Amino acid sequence: MEKKVKLAVIGCGQRGMALLHTLSALPDVEIIAVSDLYQDRMAEASERIYNTKGNRPLQIVDYEEVLKLDDLEVVIVSSSWENHIDVAIGAMKAKKTVGMEVGGVYTVEECWQLIRAYEETKTPFMFLENCCYDKQELMALRMVRDGLFGKVVHCSGAYGHDLREEVTGGAENRHYRLRNYLNRNAENYPTHELGPIAKILDINRGNRMLTLVSVSSKSFGMEAYVEERKETINSNLLGCDFAQGDIVTTIITCAGGETILLKLDTSLPRFYDRELVLRGTKGMYLTSPNIVFLDGVHPEEYWTGIENTEKLFNNATEYEDKYLPDFWKNITPEQRDLGHGGMDYFMMRAFIDAYKKGEEMPIDVYDAASWMVITVLSEESIALGGHPVTIPDFTRGKWLIRERKDVI
Repeated sequence: MEKKVKLAVIGCGQRGMALLHTLSALPDVEIIAVSDLYQDRMAEASERIYNTKGNRPLQIVDYEEVLKLDDLEVVIVSSSWENHIDVAIGAMKAKKTVGMEVGGVYTVEECWQLIRAYEETKTPFMFLENCCYDKQELMALRMVRDGLFGKVVHCSGAYGHDLREEVTGGAENRHYRLRNYLNRNAENYPTHELGPIAKILDINRGNRMLTLVSVSSKSFGMEAYVEERKETINSNLLGCDFAQGDIVTTIITCAGGETILLKLDTSLPRFYDRELVLRGTKGMYLTSPNIVFLDGVHPEEYWTGIENTEKLFNNATEYEDKYLPDFWKNITPEQRDLGHGGMDYFMMRAFIDAYKKGEEMPIDVYDAASWMVITVLSEESIALGGHPVTIPDFTRGKWLIRERKDVI
């Protein structure tokens, strides 16, 4: 019988429970402990594990006690933004392999602490950015690697997600986004769009991000949402001034000469979209509305009017046979049900497989630090009226010699 990886989940809120759903379907994983500040969350997590895996994990409030478990091998860190760095560092120092959930940071020093902990302990660490494993992002990566778009010059992406209900329900749901939206103005969730772009542009492996400029709109959306629902919403939010701007725009320059445009758009009415766009010397890719446009392949008249452009809508499906990874072509209904249409499953499978094989993690600690730091640097740039801010080189120059490592 195959040996099971003994794992603990620290942080059993909304994201922690979603990852438990994914992990519970992996036959080579045994969840031996869960940890959270709230007993009801731990009890719910324990019940879910019992119903799916047949064992009842330990319920331990203090995560430091979890890290003392002798048979524990792997820790999933899915706690709030404010403390996931501390938990990850503690786990690395305890020699427990770390899978850390995404989010921003509050200081540059936090990122350096994470880097130092990894370099001192050499404990395997993976940043759990699931969007790097989604269908369109992986297709884009493979098309770029094949040279389909020529030299990539510019990429853009967004976290476009109406979070007004989630944010205003923060007190009742014990969700950290509320206190952040009330008190900070930043690109607070950059990695969903930046992660896939950074892999495409070989960030930290032959390229690096140099500077950023961030600007923000006023926060009208949250205040309007609260006012319109004042009869049913938490009364403590009435009259509150939300610091977080409705639209935050960030422009990043890279050592290779490329530019990256990020947009945070979470407090106005909208549909979900990450709006990935690649622009290269031979063509472009727009994930919405799923268009590949290639110089010399698609005639220029397609761009002379919207009625012609519409003929290209969803033509990217014609490239799936060549560029879509086999595991996406063969995805099962069960895998689709394991989080975000399947990308949570593929991400977690890659993490566990890399651990078991002793391989380099596909999204490493240098990726984590350089992607998360965008939050605190954008906060600084916004406060300075859009002043350029330098992005640290967390590799300390090794980006020049580090070999490419794609997520698959």
